[in-house]
Amino acid sequence: MRFNWLSEYVASISSSIASTSPWRQLQQQVQQLVPNPQAIYCRIRSSSAEALEHVLIACAVYLLVCLGLYKLTFWLSGSGSGSDAHHTDDNSNAGSGEGEELNPSPDGNRSPGGLKKALQSGLRLRSVRLPKTAYMERVLLITAHPDDECMFFGPLIYSLTQRQGCQVFILCLSNGNFEHKAKVRRQELWRSCSKLGIPESNIVLMNATNLPDDPYVDWRPDAVASLILHTIESLDIQAIFTFDRDGVSSHPNHCAVYYAAASLCLANLLPKDCKFYTLDSINVVRKYLSILDLLCTCFMSTHWCILNWKEAAIVRSAMKEHHSQMRWFRWLYIYFSRYMFINSMRQINLSDVELEMQIHDN
Repeated sequence: MRFNWLSEYVASISSSIASTSPWRQLQQQVQQLVPNPQAIYCRIRSSSAEALEHVLIACAVYLLVCLGLYKLTFWLSGSGSGSDAHHTDDNSNAGSGEGEELNPSPDGNRSPGGLKKALQSGLRLRSVRLPKTAYMERVLLITAHPDDECMFFGPLIYSLTQRQGCQVFILCLSNGNFEHKAKVRRQELWRSCSKLGIPESNIVLMNATNLPDDPYVDWRPDAVASLILHTIESLDIQAIFTFDRDGVSSHPNHCAVYYAAASLCLANLLPKDCKFYTLDSINVVRKYLSILDLLCTCFMSTHWCILNWKEAAIVRSAMKEHHSQMRWFRWLYIYFSRYMFINSMRQINLSDVELEMQIHDN
């Protein structure tokens, strides 16, 4: 049976409702509040294009500022070679030109040297900003594995080895036996350190069975701390550098090194004249910005080392000595990672350790 009469009846009712004035007013109000899909699409497209344009302009400005600041940093530092003359203490004004007038040239204009001093005192830009050499004549770098020294601490090591009267020692707490290549990685460590200016006699490579190169094995902090303390006392170290609590890459072995060193600081076992510094861990975006992270480093850090392209090439060559670790992603790392060009550090004191230990316990 067909119900044509029913469908005709419903259609007639719908047309009569639609023809009434209240319904038409309601329909017009709805159309005004909710525009048609085409209008919505056009509005979203125009807004997205405008936002994208603003983002691109902001990125271009940031790029130009970073490149200009990078160039200006090495110009203010002289030749940009990272020599000892370019190293200043954070609490001193040596070489900054503060309290001194610019040397006028014979024609009454400011000399280029005076302009450089004025910019140095005003901007306080240095390619290397570390404590005085007198406080860091014997420095110990504490790493977890062979290749950590150049993968993460390359700019720091290069800058320290260029300082007159500064001896750099490396304590590597494992022999890199994760893939049963301990012997190969030992030789790679020797060659890498030689590229960075560290003699073989200044390298301490541990071969402890309780400290394997394994991200799935937790190192006991007391065992690591005893090795660190013994090395510091036997070598008469004045400053130690190691990872912070995030370990740069969140590797458990890296984090264990920090907590071991922090426990020594917390127990007041470090020598009084031995300073404790950690390498800043940063987010993934900044980590692969290369030299474009310079602006953030200068504003957010107290100690830093910045290398130019020629100096960074030495660090890259040191990294390439670790042939057994050079996978395809490592090639990308050595050209795009910020740690190949920039190291930023901070000094750790007792209050910092107490706070971070509390965070770690929570």
